[in-house]
Amino acid sequence: MADFGALCLFVALATSAWAALASYNGWRARLGELVLSAERAIYVTWALVFLAVLSLQYCIFTDQFDLEYVASYSNRALPGIYKFTALWGGQAGSLLFWQLILISYASLIVFTNRRRNRSLMPLVVTTLAVVSTFFLGLVCFMARPFVRLAFIPEDGNGLNPQLQNPFMAIHPPCLYLGYVGLTLPFAFAIAALVTGRLDDTWFRTTRRWTILSWFFLGTGVLLGGWWAYVELGWGGYWAWDPVENASLIPWLTCTAFLHSVMIEERKKMLRVWNLSLVIMSFLLSILGTFITRSGVISSVHSFTKSEIGPVFAAFLGLCTLVSVGLLLYRLPLLQSEHRLDSFVSRESTFLFNNLLLVGAAFAVLWGTLFPILSEAVRGVKITVGPPFFNEIMVPIAFALVTLAGICPVIAWRRASARKLMEKIQVPFWALIGGAAALLLSGVHDVYAIVSFSLATFVITTTVMEFWWGTRSRLKVTGQNAASAFLSLVDRNKRRYGGFVVHLGFILIVIGVTGSTVFKQEATASLRRGESFSVGRYRMVFEDMVSHDDANREFMGARLAVFDGARRSGTLVPGQNFYKAGQNPSTEVDIRYTLRDDLYLILTGFDPQEGRATLKAYLNPLVNWIWIGGGVLILGAWFAMLPDIRDRRRDAEAKLREVESRAA
Repeated sequence: MADFGALCLFVALATSAWAALASYNGWRARLGELVLSAERAIYVTWALVFLAVLSLQYCIFTDQFDLEYVASYSNRALPGIYKFTALWGGQAGSLLFWQLILISYASLIVFTNRRRNRSLMPLVVTTLAVVSTFFLGLVCFMARPFVRLAFIPEDGNGLNPQLQNPFMAIHPPCLYLGYVGLTLPFAFAIAALVTGRLDDTWFRTTRRWTILSWFFLGTGVLLGGWWAYVELGWGGYWAWDPVENASLIPWLTCTAFLHSVMIEERKKMLRVWNLSLVIMSFLLSILGTFITRSGVISSVHSFTKSEIGPVFAAFLGLCTLVSVGLLLYRLPLLQSEHRLDSFVSRESTFLFNNLLLVGAAFAVLWGTLFPILSEAVRGVKITVGPPFFNEIMVPIAFALVTLAGICPVIAWRRASARKLMEKIQVPFWALIGGAAALLLSGVHDVYAIVSFSLATFVITTTVMEFWWGTRSRLKVTGQNAASAFLSLVDRNKRRYGGFVVHLGFILIVIGVTGSTVFKQEATASLRRGESFSVGRYRMVFEDMVSHDDANREFMGARLAVFDGARRSGTLVPGQNFYKAGQNPSTEVDIRYTLRDDLYLILTGFDPQEGRATLKAYLNPLVNWIWIGGGVLILGAWFAMLPDIRDRRRDAEAKLREVESRAA
């Protein structure tokens, strides 16, 4: 089966390369049959890559330890779910999985556009096939998943203990779906630049794909934070780790694009900027892959040092050269049809929003790459820690929250100061009331007061937008309130889905602020029967417990948890010891509530003295981060659904396509 998988990959490399060559030459020579052949080659490549993935999974599940990959990332006692996730647990497998997602996206694009966008599709297929060929070249020659060992070990090393977590079944696939999905708008942008067809077709066609990529990337970032919180045992969820940053950076530029593209749709402005953002997002996704897989940075998330780093860097350089060259070549065709009429307008708020998001992306990028650059130039690696990122990102986050409150109520083109003040009057007093309530309740931290007050402002603005819209529908249609509300959101899913996304973002801001500003911690070394406290909780060390199975041994400390005088539960923080790789892993235990989390870690146990050393964190409001993430995901999903306006625009686009062919 391993030989079959390897053979599939080599044939897939040939079919993918053929797709790139045939599609480009078919476009140049106007040979429809050659273009059709390229599109069929994409389907064939998908089938071959899928078979290769199945072959590797078969080898993992059947414990074929003569394969280096299986011996390195699996073992006999590994539970079935982790044998499945072992596919992306190592370098070679993760690149193969990446390729499967890429060619699946490419196949879907070819299928859904078999009768649409025919003038762009040959170059779209060419771009997708070139990227596909690059990744297939990696898994065929540099990071090969089907390499055999010279001997057959009795058992494998097992999967990294930190990856033996249910989040690993969904967090990496979400990230990959987001990263790889950014190739689709990039391919359409390149096709538009090469053909000179720079109307709105390319971004209207890829808008949902872009939202989908943004959705998966954001979900992956959020799940990564949740995984770090429950698995890494340091009481936090985000440490500005280089690999975490690598996923956040393209998400920020993609967010900027999803806002600025609305200006191009309505005002035919920012055309160069939008193309730049799409190209930038793709390049940053490749850069993120380079950072994760090249071994140039040290991170709990990164793969070991490998030889693929220079190849990735060369591919990144080539993509940058081609993209920027095409953009500069087409600059005369990309002039805006309108100019900004006033700084007091919705266009200007979108523009400020973009500048902040892109500024944030480059600040994070600079902080992430600086250690690499300092080592390359001066031979000394200088670490950039959370204080640098927090100092820059907190003011940017506050500015973005403010814009999220102002943008929905400000008019397009030019807004009068009097009208704007009328619109934000109620939210403004809600902000003042929120700040006063916080001060009266004893909160004196400036960051907390600013953050929570701005959150009140945005929530009030958003609720009022729903109310104003529903009230207008009531007057126009005479429907009851529920029907008017449903009709309102159904007619413009993107707008109201966007508002729900804003609400999710605000809940995340509330959770981050509460869990950062009001965090408490305590450490104690206890004998049985002794206790220690953090916040309102008191924990009594009762006894040590242990159990084991074929894969691991567990040893933990059982503690009774008291909230005041009332016993509210039992927590058992401990450590797992994985038998295959002889690796320990900290297992925290958490008491979850909407108000706060009690987070316990067992850092050591002295059996001679019978002392357990424990660390406790009280993380206020932290669960609102995950709730906010859920709301954000719901809003993004809703915004992706087609509405009446989308159907009308699609019909108009199809008509233009037919007229173009007839001409």
